[in-house]
Amino acid sequence: MKVVANIYLKAGVLDPQGKAVHHGLDALGFDGVKDVRVGKQIVIELDKQDEQEALEEVKQMCEKLLANTVIENYEVEVKK
Repeated sequence: MKVVANIYLKAGVLDPQGKAVHHGLDALGFDGVKDVRVGKQIVIELDKQDEQEALEEVKQMCEKLLANTVIENYEVEVKK
């Protein structure tokens, strides 16, 4: 079973990488871009059959290692 963890900075936390991407998009002529935030996506394949159990395990992984919960939020979902 594949579970995806999307990790992104909390609102109010400065995102210099997002600012650099925004500047690059502006330079390429993409004028309608209002804001850019950069995050990360981690795809984990688990040997589980129970969807809820898999989600809970990946949430624990995020809490303990994958996300810095002081400055980052995360969402997890099962990929079919």
